[in-house]
Amino acid sequence: MKLKLLALSILMAFCLSASAAHITGGEMIYDYVGPGTNANSSKFKITLRLFRDNVCSNCAGMPNQVSIGIFSGGNTISFHNVPQTIQFEVPVTTYPPCVQNPPILSYNVALFTFEVELLNNSLGYTAVFQTCCRVNPLQNVFNTSFGNGTGATYMVEIPGMNSISGNKNSSPRFDMGISLICYDKEFTLSFNATDPDGDQLVYSFCEAFAGGIAINANNINPSPPPFNPVPYINGYSSFTPLGGQATINSSNGIISGIGPAIGKYVVSVCVSEFRNGVLIGTHRKDFIVNVADCDFAGATLEPDYFSCKDYSRNFYNLNSSTQNNSFYWDFGVSGRSDDTSVLPRPDFTFPDTGIYKVKLVVNRGQACTDSAVTNVHVYPGFFPGFISKGICTGLPVTFTDTTKTTYGTVNSWYWNFGEEGTITDTSRQQNPDYTYALNGNKQLQFIVTNTKGCKDTVKNTLSIIDKPQIDLAFRDTLICSIDTLQLQASGNGSFSWTPGIGITQLNTASPFVNPALTTTYYVDLDDTGCRNRDSVLVRVVDNVTLIMNNDTTICLTDFVSLGAKTDGLRYVWEPANSVTDFSILNTSASPISTTSYQLTSFIGNCNTTGQMTVTTIPYPGADAGRDTSICYRTPAILQGSIIGSSFTWTPSISLANTGSLNPVAFPVQTTEYVLTVTDTRGCPKEGRDTVLVTVLPEINAFAGNDTSVIAGQPLQLLAHGGSQYTWHPPSYLNSHTIENPIAIFPSEIDFFRYMVIVGTNEGCVDSAYVNVKIFKTEPTVFVPTAFTPNGDGLNDVLRPITAGIKSIEYFRIYNRYGQLVFSTNTMLRGWDGTIGGRTQGTNSYVWIVKALDYLDRPYFQKGLLTLVR
Repeated sequence: MKLKLLALSILMAFCLSASAAHITGGEMIYDYVGPGTNANSSKFKITLRLFRDNVCSNCAGMPNQVSIGIFSGGNTISFHNVPQTIQFEVPVTTYPPCVQNPPILSYNVALFTFEVELLNNSLGYTAVFQTCCRVNPLQNVFNTSFGNGTGATYMVEIPGMNSISGNKNSSPRFDMGISLICYDKEFTLSFNATDPDGDQLVYSFCEAFAGGIAINANNINPSPPPFNPVPYINGYSSFTPLGGQATINSSNGIISGIGPAIGKYVVSVCVSEFRNGVLIGTHRKDFIVNVADCDFAGATLEPDYFSCKDYSRNFYNLNSSTQNNSFYWDFGVSGRSDDTSVLPRPDFTFPDTGIYKVKLVVNRGQACTDSAVTNVHVYPGFFPGFISKGICTGLPVTFTDTTKTTYGTVNSWYWNFGEEGTITDTSRQQNPDYTYALNGNKQLQFIVTNTKGCKDTVKNTLSIIDKPQIDLAFRDTLICSIDTLQLQASGNGSFSWTPGIGITQLNTASPFVNPALTTTYYVDLDDTGCRNRDSVLVRVVDNVTLIMNNDTTICLTDFVSLGAKTDGLRYVWEPANSVTDFSILNTSASPISTTSYQLTSFIGNCNTTGQMTVTTIPYPGADAGRDTSICYRTPAILQGSIIGSSFTWTPSISLANTGSLNPVAFPVQTTEYVLTVTDTRGCPKEGRDTVLVTVLPEINAFAGNDTSVIAGQPLQLLAHGGSQYTWHPPSYLNSHTIENPIAIFPSEIDFFRYMVIVGTNEGCVDSAYVNVKIFKTEPTVFVPTAFTPNGDGLNDVLRPITAGIKSIEYFRIYNRYGQLVFSTNTMLRGWDGTIGGRTQGTNSYVWIVKALDYLDRPYFQKGLLTLVR
């Protein structure tokens, strides 16, 4: 059972996959046959044309039978299973010569024809076929529906008895040919139709319809109208199915333009059938057009060119093929042979006005040649323009055409006034009025032509407001009763001021006023009927009010704020050179002595003067003394002096007697001591000074390690830690004032001790000692016979003791098994009684030493020792 279900699933997947790229296009037509066999009926022959792309992998084949429904007024009349009548190949228009990368265009069309007898009625009938799927993917239509792409509905409407034709009419039928369309190349594609009754035909792009409920290629009864249009995408629509550069001729159904991007496009064309000017019905064809990545040489020009600014213009081939290898232009100037060019984009200046026939030949005398001819209308002096009057909403704005033309006359106008949210903001009058409902910047467009074919567009931005803007220099001011003031307003339009009391030139933007009392003056601005109002308050006083800040006391050299409260409008401080800004109300100063400052406050020609005194008190004086340096762990006596009433020293932690101006400092590191002074004379701020006590580095005197020599052996002493040295006592030394004297001891002495005093350039000193043991033997290495490494600090390490020895080549210790347990060539280095970190027990060991004595003679000795635990 599972295997059967699996096989069924695979078969269904194959069927659905095969239908994913199925029918390429379709058209339904009808022919009136004659009266029906029943009373009040008619016979019609209905034919469905289905197109299939033969260049299609994994596509379902053409169906052998289709289901066609007949509907009237939303009611189902009948369904018909119609077998395929015939199938043949669709003719393809001959490709241009030398086309590169041409696609394979191969389509079949199948006809499904049947006759049906229908009762005559007023509503008419609709014959419908629906399929699940279109070729997938599509550039201009979004693919929906069960993974197989948007479906299709092909239908035809049979008019009712109310039609001018009664119902004795046959529908138009479209040509079935197909043409090559290359990306970014000029093309033509025929959707021309013929009508058996000779009716007038008018063509247009129209909506293509999606499929009904079908989800695969199986035969299914169609759904009744109405039908949903396909969902257009990527900026395409039913009216621009091939983009903005492709149009349809309404007279012959020829689509022409520039090929859009590579891909497949749903194109639906409607042809409206008129008889004696009355519409009988609309017929449609739905077809998927293929745009290929192909290229071909060619010459393409606009039908007409217009040179309306001057006599010159630039030309270029609209066909940008890489196969256009050469160009030959003839600009059609009669009687001249130099009116040619071989440039791809030539500029040419015509000698006079008129219409010139310009010809372009590409690949002249070569393979893949082509030519094009156009008319160039040369009528310079066409300068479009306009002016507008009015700026407010709710009031008419007048637009006046100012276009100038030297040749011909201006004959058409098109205005787009840029009002958003409406489609009635246009006019074809020469000088229209338009009333705006909304404020904002309006993007105007004015298209104008003349009788010589010149056409141009003027774009401009018009700011629409609800009232004209009034700009005032001030809205509230103060004057003295004896003064005259000029008011200042600006804006576009006519000004008028009220009330007319104490005012002159009241119909100007800047009148003069001298009211006796406080008055509000109103200004009205009229810009072509657009009005606004604003006001200025003029306050009138008889004198100037001035209240100075209180006198104050400051510390000498400080800044002080100067100010007052006043209703004045202009200010002058004196003395002017001692304040930061003498012309503002609140300024500052730094007087060098007690000073009285005067402020004069003005309102026009009225003024009042006030005074503010600033008393200066010197800062408290502090002198912490000169910086000094001291030796490590020595004191320094500070030397302070003050002008003030009290003082403090900080930091106090390393000072003794901080209540004195001469405290003793004991810093352990370089320290800054701050002397702070206060006073009671009126300056509340502190006076401060700092003294730096630098602590010199500690002297680490060293006289060398204790040592031993034999009598008569020179001993090199070496001290360090300073820059000056004195040895005591000076006995047996070659010099007692250097760091490295040599001592030679006589045999009468067993022991000697030296002290060395180490000093620095700053005068700091320290001392150290060295002990010397004098042996009266030959050069010898002494090794103890036993040691006790028990960690008590006594005799824990066995060291060789040298006398008269210059250097040790080696000192070695072996255990009773001959194992080397210790070795060194460094004097005073010894064994701690361990082997590899492990403590050794009581036992006997052999030692061997080899050395050089102070006379460079070899020395060798060996012996026994005992480790005691």
